[in-house]
Formats: sequence, structure tokens, C-alpha cells
Amino acid sequence: MTQQTQQTQQTQGSDMAVRGKDVVVRGEDAAVEGRDAAARRPRVNFAQAAPKAFKALIGFDAAAREGLDPALVELVQIRSSQLNKCAYCLHMHTSDARKAGESAERLHMVAVWEEAAHFFTAKERAALALTEAVTLVARGGVPDEVYERAARHFEEAELARLLALIFTINTWNRIAISTGKVPGTDER
Repeated sequence: MTQQTQQTQQTQGSDMAVRGKDVVVRGEDAAVEGRDAAARRPRVNFAQAAPKAFKALIGFDAAAREGLDPALVELVQIRSSQLNKCAYCLHMHTSDARKAGESAERLHMVAVWEEAAHFFTAKERAALALTEAVTLVARGGVPDEVYERAARHFEEAELARLLALIFTINTWNRIAISTGKVPGTDER
């Protein structure tokens, strides 16, 4: 048996294997190591590299928010960021919500809003349901009952802006994740 085979066999029960001089990490640790490595490597600065696209998205985001309750805006952005696993945006929007006076108690309940319905208004719950459906659209589209529930609570123009807000936060989440934004830095 070679030394390499012995090393690999010795670590088979763990999440690590040694192959020659390389250490191969498997499982949950590999995902963490991959994210950490991605954070260390410089990635494109989207705002600098694509300024027209960035400015267009800023404009779209501002237009989407217009006339929407600021607390609702943050709840939608937080829920989408949770679903997309975007730590950068989640940190930013929970911080923004706290600064705007949102309670820690409600912020803790956003991830489980259906089970903690009494923390949220009917309108907020309708917006959160729509946020989940649009954010997870590949899992089955936006069900009619979810859309109709939102339509009962939002006038047509307000519903269109809510949809636009959901579109923009999903785009921001994808930008932050793919460009390796670091949570807690809140670079805007």
C-alpha cells in the first residue's frame, strides 16, 4: 500500500481526504472553504465595471420603492435575501430596518413569518408570500392564490411596484453573491 493510499484511508471517516500533497475537503466544510476562498479572491467591482447597468438598476430600485411603505420594503428585501442565502444583503437590510425603527422581535420572525403570522399585518403577509413565490419562481411559478392574495391588499400600481421591488432585490442578491461581497461591509 502506498503512503498516499494510507493517508486517504486514514481520513475516510472525516470530511477530509489527503491525496498526495493536496487536501481534499468534502461536505459542509468544502462549501465553507469555497465561500471563504471566494471572499479572498478579488472579483469584479460591478459598479465600476458596468456603470450603466449599475445606474440603471439603482434607478429601477428607486422607482420600485416609490410609494411603498419603507418597513414593507425592508421586510421584502430581508426575506428574499434569506431565501437566496445572500448574507451581504441580509446584513445590510436588517441593519437598515433596525435603524429605521423595526423591532428585533419582528426581524427574528421574518424567516418563519407563516408560523409567526401575528407579528405581521395581512398586507405584509401577502407581500412576503409573493416575495417567496417570485424569488423561488423556478419551483413552480407564482401560484394564482398567492398573486390574488397580494392583489387584494395592493392596488394595481402598488402591486406592480412591489413586484419590481422583488425583482430588484433578487438581482442585487445575485450581484452580491456572484461578485463576492463581504457581509458587514455594506459597501453601497
